[in-house]
Amino acid sequence: MMFDATVPAACPVHAAPDHPKVPQQKVGILLANLGTPDNYDYWSMRRYLGEFLSDRRVIDYSPWLWQPLLQLVILTSRPFRSGAAYKSIWNEADDESPLMTITRNQTDKIKTELHKRYGETVMVDFCMRYGNPSTQSKVREMTAAGCSKILFFPLYPHYAGATSATANDQFFRALMREKWQPSARTVAPYFDHPEYIDALAKSVERAYAAAEKKPDVLVCSYHGVPRRYLLEGDPYHCQCQKTTRLLKERLGWQDTEIRTTFQSKFGPEEWLKPYTVEEVARLAEEEGKKNIAVIAPAFSADCIETLEEINEEIKESFEEAGGEDFLYIPCLNDDPEHVSALCTVIDENFHGWAG
Repeated sequence: MMFDATVPAACPVHAAPDHPKVPQQKVGILLANLGTPDNYDYWSMRRYLGEFLSDRRVIDYSPWLWQPLLQLVILTSRPFRSGAAYKSIWNEADDESPLMTITRNQTDKIKTELHKRYGETVMVDFCMRYGNPSTQSKVREMTAAGCSKILFFPLYPHYAGATSATANDQFFRALMREKWQPSARTVAPYFDHPEYIDALAKSVERAYAAAEKKPDVLVCSYHGVPRRYLLEGDPYHCQCQKTTRLLKERLGWQDTEIRTTFQSKFGPEEWLKPYTVEEVARLAEEEGKKNIAVIAPAFSADCIETLEEINEEIKESFEEAGGEDFLYIPCLNDDPEHVSALCTVIDENFHGWAG
């Protein structure tokens, strides 16, 4: 095992003089999000989409059927369309996607708070499941810095095989490469955590207070998955429904004031319904809801699915159906209540690891 030479290290007290120096032991906290392309050009998008769409947790069709279609058809054209979408939201000042910017900001704020609680023996960093910084590179950095324990925290409030599970898979693969493997824990979903629900509710209350017109209904739009996954035992659908119910109860609302929908359908299969893009149009056409708000509780940070899909494609569907006022409520991002909730979740998973 190679330690980081820039990290202070010393020979163990009772060891022979020629024993390799060992860094002071630390505890690592590794936050993980979905990922982002390095840029919005064709080849950056192709690399990113190729990695993402080759994950069997995401697309579980037989590789013998899926890979020729992916490599020869989908990755020929889709990088252009996806690249244009990313370009429309790109953080040009820092030359990175909004997800990268927000995740870094979240990490910095969590690091500051946890250093206050636990001191410098806690190392906080982030990785991406797809793209950079990779999970493997960050696990390597942590072990080289002396982390003998790592708490791995997928930043998905809800469990799904295509999000939390594949992030954990990649973390475990990275651990397999370590000569001196650290102890490891993974953080469970926090979709019903009181502080997370409270942070969501406060973001809704602030948005409604600042709106010129009070929205007729709040649409909770979650990232979709094939309905088949629900039938095969994935709890994602049920956890999303519970988040909406708890949010409604925390706000003191009636059932008619809030809805659950699912977005980002891909491929020929039936996905979880109702589809957001269709439901917002139906609300305007059939129920006369001309003023709506949309929030995306399953996303811990704004990204392509919220900034482009919701705020452009889904908004357009609503307006074309006669809708008038469309309010997008941003993700919790690095909001203080969100950072506090995430730190509480970390604390609850830290028992016995730090004083």
